[in-house]
Amino acid sequence: MAGLEQQPLLTDGHRRDGRAYEEFRNVFLNTGVISQASGSAYAEFNNTKVMVGVYGPRQSERKVGYSEQGRISVDVKLATFATRQRGVFGQTPEERELSALLATALEAATNLASFPKATADVYVLVLEAGGAELAVAATAAALALADAGIEMFDLVTACSVSRAEGALLLDPTTDEAAREEAGLTLALMPACSEVTQLVSRGPWSSSQLREALELAMGGCAQLDALARQVLKTAAAEAATRRQQEAQRQAQQA
Repeated sequence: MAGLEQQPLLTDGHRRDGRAYEEFRNVFLNTGVISQASGSAYAEFNNTKVMVGVYGPRQSERKVGYSEQGRISVDVKLATFATRQRGVFGQTPEERELSALLATALEAATNLASFPKATADVYVLVLEAGGAELAVAATAAALALADAGIEMFDLVTACSVSRAEGALLLDPTTDEAAREEAGLTLALMPACSEVTQLVSRGPWSSSQLREALELAMGGCAQLDALARQVLKTAAAEAATRRQQEAQRQAQQA
């Protein structure tokens, strides 16, 4: 009996979950989800769920001497129930790789000179892994940095694209990525079209790669608009709370 993984991923121009090739899963973004953190964010792309907390910048405990540049430290953990893999003590190789890739993507967009000799600690928890974890984590982490008030050159959003069964698929699921012929994850500062991270997998022709990058850049622009609206709404709500608190204190005076 043929298993589900042996069935076609694509049928009549649509994917198994009903999406068009260039369509995201249902996306939800939010900030201010961890009250003790300097900044935080939550990103949910259907069944890929990531929470990020940012602490600092604070003076680095590492004795590396004075530096005009600050530092972004990223620690990624996959919840034990997020994947089929059993948990191990410390970071797994996958977690270490994700941490390094995220640090590169975020540092390129952050004004590190604005917090010399200090470190912004970024803790990423992948609550559920349903595909495109690196892209979702990068988008959430950049949103958390912005929520923390850390100076950035631009907001970062990220997208993954898989080439499977001859088609380019935006925001692939785990099953789609597992059967990809090639794939990439792009982290981008959309306002200036500057790439902060590009991870490519498998063979690409120049025309295929160009088309995949265009698809990913378009997806990043969509996420950028959503992320900026989330930040705008959060700022408006914070301003309202401050105004209400000021009015309350004035009434008590």
